[in-house]
Amino acid sequence: MGNTNKLKIYTLEQVKDKYLGEVGTEKRDTYEYELRLDLLGEMIKQTRKERHLTQSELGELIGVQKSQISRIERNAKNVTIATILKVFKALKARVNFNVELLDGEFRIA
Repeated sequence: MGNTNKLKIYTLEQVKDKYLGEVGTEKRDTYEYELRLDLLGEMIKQTRKERHLTQSELGELIGVQKSQISRIERNAKNVTIATILKVFKALKARVNFNVELLDGEFRIA
């Protein structure tokens, strides 16, 4: 007697579509945007560590307090592009931004 129960497998995209909405919906776009900002903060942290800099040292290089570097690494939501560019310049890293026009709306990808 075989087991007739099968485990259904979903892709990450299918799960995101179901629980967050399809690409282009407000909830899904918000999720994707916040995920990018979280990844940006993590990239800054990893690059800083690769350069053997403390948060205080990086802050001194761009003229901000250690606490601001800590906030950027945890959550880059409330950071200006100018500050992000200063951080990557201090880390001797290049940043590329892709800008897309979707359905007549301006978006940064």
